[in-house]
Amino acid sequence: MSFAEHREKLYQTIAENTLVISYAGVPIHSNEDDYYDFAVNSQFFYLTGLERENTAFLAYKAAEKTQEFLFIEEPDPQSERWTGKMPTKEEVQQISGIRNVRYTNSLDAAISRFMGRFRVEQAYFDMYRCQMNDLPDYNLVMAERFRQAYPQVVLKDLHTACAPLRERKDAQEIARIRKAVDITRQGLEFVMKNLKPGMLEYQVQADFEYTCRRLGAKRQAFPTIAGSGINGCMMHYGTNHCEIRDGSLILLDLGAEYENYCSDITRTYPANGKFSPRQREIYELVLKANEAVAAAARPDITTKDLNDIACRVFGEGLVAMGMIQSVSEVGKYYMHSVSHPIGIDVHDITLAGDVLQPGWVISDEPGLYIDEEAIGIRIEDDLLITEDGCEVLSKDILKDPDAIEAFMA
Repeated sequence: MSFAEHREKLYQTIAENTLVISYAGVPIHSNEDDYYDFAVNSQFFYLTGLERENTAFLAYKAAEKTQEFLFIEEPDPQSERWTGKMPTKEEVQQISGIRNVRYTNSLDAAISRFMGRFRVEQAYFDMYRCQMNDLPDYNLVMAERFRQAYPQVVLKDLHTACAPLRERKDAQEIARIRKAVDITRQGLEFVMKNLKPGMLEYQVQADFEYTCRRLGAKRQAFPTIAGSGINGCMMHYGTNHCEIRDGSLILLDLGAEYENYCSDITRTYPANGKFSPRQREIYELVLKANEAVAAAARPDITTKDLNDIACRVFGEGLVAMGMIQSVSEVGKYYMHSVSHPIGIDVHDITLAGDVLQPGWVISDEPGLYIDEEAIGIRIEDDLLITEDGCEVLSKDILKDPDAIEAFMA
């Protein structure tokens, strides 16, 4: 499916007399004249395929047709000398399939034209906000600017409108996720070849990220987690600065991003190449939960249903080990949910309660965290929901404990 088809799916769900205005985003200063790495707005990318800052998409749906436009920076030889080549109209036309391409400095005039000459009853902006205290995203800033200028127009959320469209991945999106997963596999194999006690966690991180970059991943899907020993019991440990001790485990939660689509994999390895009997006992219980979730994943159930399965496997196993007295106590060692969607965002767009359908890509990530023994184990795969079950996209990334020990030997 092309980006034009993504847009057409959106147009089929919105009413007539509607504007859609989406901004790629702007670079954000970190200090002085330096900038944070630019990350394109996910809705903008989904609809256009473009990753360039200072770019905008505008569409107007009327009864007879939908008009659509792209607005890009005008190429400037002086700017290009400093920061590199800027995309041309012809290049963005080819990527996006949008023929009407103009320069950004004419965007306000185009919006004014539609507001002055056409019937506009509602306008879609990406108004997503993760937490109350977050600084407003650029799209949210522009939505508020529009609301003040045109208070009679009903604002609607493009993030919410795109959610049901983005949940089911098309063939092109799945191919990109497959590639991201395969790059991650090769990065983890390089890690396993080099892992040994005495290394620092960030050296393991560097081995993985070096491999991903060399294989064509421009960035990581999220900051790499490389937690050894007790650090592996922290869900989003990110400092990666400790020494990896002999006899410890290292939990690696990581993923390459390929052409703006994410992978999300977790593997747990013995630093010296061999699991202790206790580590293997816990590892095999986590693996059992991981495989039970994959066996159950199919259309028309929810990620909550999958989490219930993981909790049951963990509860029964921990009771049998004498670590808890009742299945209801599983939260002592398992603190998160087992699954989330994966796509343009590593925790991809979804609406609460939506049931799985063919084309969804989700994580399968049970874990147990035993602080008193400094054992943190999580095993995470990426699953593609099919017509009658699922495909484990990461099946070639070693997770059987015997296979891991053999590879590391």
